[in-house]
Parts: sequence; C-alpha cells; structure tokens
Amino acid sequence: MTVANQKGGVGKTTTAVNLAAALSMHGQRVLVVDLDPQGNASTALATEHRAGVPSVYQVLVDDLALSSIVTPVPDMPGLFCAPATLDLAGAEIELVPMVGRETRLKRALANFEAMEFDYILIDCPPSLGLLTVNAMAAAQEVLIPIQCEYYALEGLTQLLQNVELVRVHLNQTLSVSTILLTMYDGRTRLASQVAEEVRSHFGDTVLDAVIPRSVRVSEAPSYGQSVMTYDPGSSGAMAYMEAAREIAYRAAALHQP
Repeated sequence: MTVANQKGGVGKTTTAVNLAAALSMHGQRVLVVDLDPQGNASTALATEHRAGVPSVYQVLVDDLALSSIVTPVPDMPGLFCAPATLDLAGAEIELVPMVGRETRLKRALANFEAMEFDYILIDCPPSLGLLTVNAMAAAQEVLIPIQCEYYALEGLTQLLQNVELVRVHLNQTLSVSTILLTMYDGRTRLASQVAEEVRSHFGDTVLDAVIPRSVRVSEAPSYGQSVMTYDPGSSGAMAYMEAAREIAYRAAALHQP
C-alpha cells in the first residue's frame, strides 16, 4: 500500500508509521519502505539512516537486495523498516536514464522473499516524481491522507490522474482503496465541512476513523517512536488503531473466498 499525496504536511509519514505500528500490534508482520529522502519514517521507527548506511537508494540505483537493508524496529515485534537516506534525493535524477526506471522498486519487492509480510506500507515524498511513480507501480493500493483544511482537495485531481496513468501504463491492479482524514479539529466548522465534502465525493473509500489534530502525534517521532508506543491512550493513537482495524477488516473482506 502506497501512502501518497503530493501536498506536504498532510500526515503521510505520520500515517504510514502509525498504521504500521498499529497493524503490527494486532499481530501482523509489517514493513515500512521509506521512500522520502528526508527519512522521517526511518527516524520515527528508530532506524539508522545517516549518510553511508545502505538504504532504499542502493536498492533502486545499484540493485542491492531489499532484504539486506530491512531492519527490525526496536521493541516492536513484527515491525520492520527499509530506511531512506539523503542520497535518495539524487535518485530522482539518477533514475532518469535507467532501463525500467519506473518499476525498479516493483522488481526489488518481487525478488524479496526473505520474510513473509502481511502489509508493506510505502511512504512517499511530497511530489509526483519518479520515486512516487515507483511506489505506485509497486503497490496494489493507494492510501491518500487528506488534511481537514481549506486547501485539502486542491491538487487531489492531479494526484488521481497520476494514479490512473500509472494504472493504465505500469500497474493494472492499482486502485485508490483508502482515504484517511487527518488533522481534524472538531472545534472548527471548516473541518467538518471538508470532511463532509470528501465523504460526499469519495463515499466508502473514506475510512470512518478520523485522525484528530494531536500534540502527542507530533511529539512521538522526536523520541524515535510512533504515537502507538509513545502515548497509547491518546486520542491520536486510538484513532490510528481504529483506522488500522478498518483497513484490516477491509482486507479480510476482500480476500474471503
């Protein structure tokens, strides 16, 4: 599942990390592939990603085996991370002349059979460049976090068009399966208006769970943790737990014989 939105600051990394943590707490084996050069998901999952550490960059550019960079997340059994380093910022340019540049992550994942995972979540950079295209080409589903703010739906058309282009040309199985409302502030009318608008637009694709604006969610990464372990009783942790439960139920319903 690719977590994508070309807008910055909508909660992509926060969503990828906390959903992964919540799913692993439900007994699932989960891998987070950090495809954002900023490496924020790696930071939040306490995974080493300083310069020189083998990362997703070497997997995409040098054909390094993905299994060789996957690291278990400390104190979170069942949760693993493939880290990103700043080198990844150059990958957008270095991939351009390469053969099959849009499907290099897909190939890396196809050759990756070292561990069986129930979920692989790919955290994308806030752009629609080659890294995001690689993520979409490799995934079955796209999860779009939408913040409950004034410009929420702006740029969404472009994102959906890109998903459709990738589906037609690179990955016929791709679909936007999930939309998650983030940064919801129940005290404002604007937030509930945006939520209503998104729900009327996208119907059942939108999860019932809504992620509230939460200081705890923002604080957790600075301690190298997801909010699930940092403050399990907080509103943010409970909302992500609920969202993970919905995603798991949907997946189970899809795969019923």
